[in-house]
Amino acid sequence: MAERYDCSKTSERMAGLRAAASAVRSGGLVVLPTDTVYGIGADAFDPRAVAALLDAKGRGRHMPSPVLVGSPDALDDLVTDLPDIARKLVEAFWPGALTLVARHQPTLKWDLGDTHGTVAVRMPHHPLTLELLHETGPMAVSSANLTGRPAPEDCDAAQRMLGDSVAVYLDGGPSAALVPSSIVDVTGPTPTLVRAGALTAEQLRTVVPDLAERG
Repeated sequence: MAERYDCSKTSERMAGLRAAASAVRSGGLVVLPTDTVYGIGADAFDPRAVAALLDAKGRGRHMPSPVLVGSPDALDDLVTDLPDIARKLVEAFWPGALTLVARHQPTLKWDLGDTHGTVAVRMPHHPLTLELLHETGPMAVSSANLTGRPAPEDCDAAQRMLGDSVAVYLDGGPSAALVPSSIVDVTGPTPTLVRAGALTAEQLRTVVPDLAERG
């Protein structure tokens, strides 16, 4: 039976964070609010937990999970060959709705799906999620919906879809925005906007004037 915590209440917030951190460390799944849509998360370094996350969503390995971090300092532990322009994007838009696709460190012992040597990384701008990430370290987090269904705007919608496949639900109220993060690929010679989301190409070009867009 899944546990659910109303994190608008101080006592439940603290208990929920403890329960969620414990679930992640034990290989379980948690649903958490972010600054975009609700996410379903697992320990990024636990292959069984990440596989369970993909299974819960009905998602194949060809759609690997992004990773959320609690600080920009975590980037260098996860990625390699990060260009200076990517660091400028991080300085400008983290925490926030920017996901960077970069080459992951080849020594990392993880399995996020068929990533082809890359990882999508983001630092969210949500205090509850950041608190959890500070307890757990990097988490594999994808939108908390069944594949092909709309991303959930609140915890109720996520729980209706995912049910008891999730150990802990953290209810942080309605999502502030239903627009997903914008994804920029920095693995090539020119940063490329893969998915336009909460950040527009025009906003990103204030930092990266030569930003390309994938057609």
